[in-house]
Amino acid sequence: MNSLIKLELTRALRNRKFLFFSVIYPSVLFLITAGDADSTTKIPGTGLTLPAYMMVSMASFGALTAVLMGNSERIAKEREGGWVRQLRLTTLPGRGYVLAKTAGAAVVSLPSVVVVFAVAAAVKDVRLDAWQWLALTGAIWAGSLVFAALGVAIGYLAGGDAVRPITMITYFGLSLLGGLWMPTTTFPDWLQDIAKWLPTHAYAALGQAIEQSRAPHVQDLAVLVVSFALFAGGAAWLYRKDTLKA
Repeated sequence: MNSLIKLELTRALRNRKFLFFSVIYPSVLFLITAGDADSTTKIPGTGLTLPAYMMVSMASFGALTAVLMGNSERIAKEREGGWVRQLRLTTLPGRGYVLAKTAGAAVVSLPSVVVVFAVAAAVKDVRLDAWQWLALTGAIWAGSLVFAALGVAIGYLAGGDAVRPITMITYFGLSLLGGLWMPTTTFPDWLQDIAKWLPTHAYAALGQAIEQSRAPHVQDLAVLVVSFALFAGGAAWLYRKDTLKA
């Protein structure tokens, strides 16, 4: 399994298009969404400045891009091309393939988080304590495993032609409705109620709690845990189903 993880990392790092959208693109979006806001521009209801709020949102968005977009399309193409079928002939267990995909994607997501933080600190003068930077990095990186599992599930759910539209709808829907592109406080009340139950909203809320030096809400933790269980369980079931078809 370790060899497969190394292979996944090598392939991802050689893909310049993937690296742009997962590492550079979120930082560019951060600069656009933060605009001319400075350390005095605060978002009502959060106590956070706009740059600090959007830093966490775009770091989360970058990690989401790396693990969701990278996993789903690559797995669908590997299934179609026969690579997964070849791996079944080796000693690699089925769960090893799923774990390797999830772990490989999670490692690649780390640079996107770090780059957004660096840009926010250098350009928008975002300042946090050392423990907050470390906690933010760990929370966002660990939280990306939820969406890595979702990417694996989508990769086994859809074929080569259908996987991209399904992934894009899921990707943009979760990002927009979860408040990664704009604060959910700007949403109508009914949409805010929906957003609170989305894993992307809970994901960003972990980072915002760290910025506010408080413990995360139990609901946010529960949403992430349940989402991971559902996505990982779905990925495992779809993998077994795909194995039976082979």
